[in-house]
Amino acid sequence: MLQRPLFSRFSLFWTGLIFAFLFALARGTAMLQNTLAFLLPLSFVIMTLLPFVFLTREGRKAAGISKAQHSSFYLTAVIWGIALAVCCYGLGTMLFDYSEDHWFMTIKRFYQQNPGYNAKESLFGLFLIFTIPAMIFSPWGEEIFFRGFLHLALQQKVSDKNSGLIEAAIFGIVHVFHHGLVMQQGQIRFYPLSGLIWIVLMFGVAMAFLWLKRKSGSIYPAIVAHAIFNLTMNWIIFYQMPD
Repeated sequence: MLQRPLFSRFSLFWTGLIFAFLFALARGTAMLQNTLAFLLPLSFVIMTLLPFVFLTREGRKAAGISKAQHSSFYLTAVIWGIALAVCCYGLGTMLFDYSEDHWFMTIKRFYQQNPGYNAKESLFGLFLIFTIPAMIFSPWGEEIFFRGFLHLALQQKVSDKNSGLIEAAIFGIVHVFHHGLVMQQGQIRFYPLSGLIWIVLMFGVAMAFLWLKRKSGSIYPAIVAHAIFNLTMNWIIFYQMPD
């Protein structure tokens, strides 16, 4: 049995899709309205807890919440996290230079608009303020939900291959609120071309994380790769990109 008896009468498939919609709604609200930014980390915490609330031990294992088959996958995860972030940066720079169409530039602007951003703080201090949460909340929440809970939920109706494609597509689409449809200087800005490319990139990143999960038999290497991706991305944003 995958679901706890208390929730066994609910469809796991529809439960996963409903939570995917709610999390997308929370992300959009948090990213477009600074006063509700707390919804983003809150949603990550709920994402992390979902398998422990809805799934049995067998269900959590099926979702990948188990030990990796070999520790070498963690080294692979680190390398992949760095490489994927550098590739995203390189492609953005090649196509759009450092214009506002560069997805990392948009994320930099989001940081600068955040109430926690103090220009008088040292560069390293700012880097830590925004990077430590980015290495904790989203890697755990998103990987456990997308590559774990949602992937398992989708498998109740579609094949493993298609469930991976669907959850990766949803992952890519919700990242439009990081670049594509964003709040800048009190106005909602739309970047159609670069936003579409960013969604495709995030789809590819999600598929890479899913490959790590499948090969290792565990969600944890994917969490490491995601954390290293965010670390590398923020290092580039704070130390390589102009203001």
